[in-house]
Amino acid sequence: MGVNLAPIALREESTLEALRDRVLAVDGNAELYQFLALIRQPDGTPLRDSRGNVTSHLVGLLYRSTRLVSEHGARLVFVFDGKPPRLKREVLAGRRRLRERYEREYREARARGDLAEAYSKAVMTSRLTPSMTEDAKRLLALLGIPFVQAPGEGEAQAAHMASWGDAWAVGSKDFDSLLFGAPRLVRFVTFTGRERLPSKGISRPLVPEIIHAGRMLDKLGISREQLVDLAILMGTDFNPGIRGIGPKTALNLLKKHGRLEDLPAEVGRKVTERYEEIRDVFLRPEVTDDYGISFEEPDEEGVYRFLCEERDFSRQRVKTAVQRLKAPPRKR
Repeated sequence: MGVNLAPIALREESTLEALRDRVLAVDGNAELYQFLALIRQPDGTPLRDSRGNVTSHLVGLLYRSTRLVSEHGARLVFVFDGKPPRLKREVLAGRRRLRERYEREYREARARGDLAEAYSKAVMTSRLTPSMTEDAKRLLALLGIPFVQAPGEGEAQAAHMASWGDAWAVGSKDFDSLLFGAPRLVRFVTFTGRERLPSKGISRPLVPEIIHAGRMLDKLGISREQLVDLAILMGTDFNPGIRGIGPKTALNLLKKHGRLEDLPAEVGRKVTERYEEIRDVFLRPEVTDDYGISFEEPDEEGVYRFLCEERDFSRQRVKTAVQRLKAPPRKR
């Protein structure tokens, strides 16, 4: 879910064309979860093949990535999560309990025939299993699109790659990569123009935006270390925040007092006791330099064998997607 820095982030509207030929290290797990949430039947059930394998994530990965590459010259490198930090395991357990609640509410809505309510609950029940992630990696390899397996948090690895110049920016909807040290974050890299929010029954316009970390920190007048402390006050994937403290209040506190240890007692005593451990997760994350990035030609027959013969995709639709990749990127 990540920390919401939107109210204080220095965001610059952009276009997909401005990202042409830029290498983006994409948060792979977040992308797959988005596809699992949104690509569903009208009653909320995910797409499946005749053997019961979920295919919603493969549908999204195939059609979005091939269009971004062929129509907009995107150079995507997907980065997948490894083992979560110890601190995150408690959060993940809480998310499982919440998902179980939504699954119960989804079944109840289906039973009474309320498909709209069922769909809104279903999008909150997505499960990304190891086998589904392996299917996604297999498809990317067949398409010639590179991916990297992170030892820990995928966003940390993506930020590491961007900081070393192996990617121009991190591509993610979340702001966490800025905490991990990404020099740039690109949000809303999509061609739809709108984002559906099924749980709220609405959609909103989407415009690609770029956040340059250095410029943002200069404008805010804080360091990256203070940005991490700011996030800890608000709440991260590793700790709940302090009630009543949002990004603007947290920013003012850090600008006035410098760091968590120097906050007024009435605030400091509410800070999680694990703040130093959380700082380490963001400032000294587990990453690897053992990766390679190579953009290859698609294995057309391999894609057909996997998607059409094993996962029941329409051959004509798959052919359209693959042919997009084989054609020269469109010039705009």
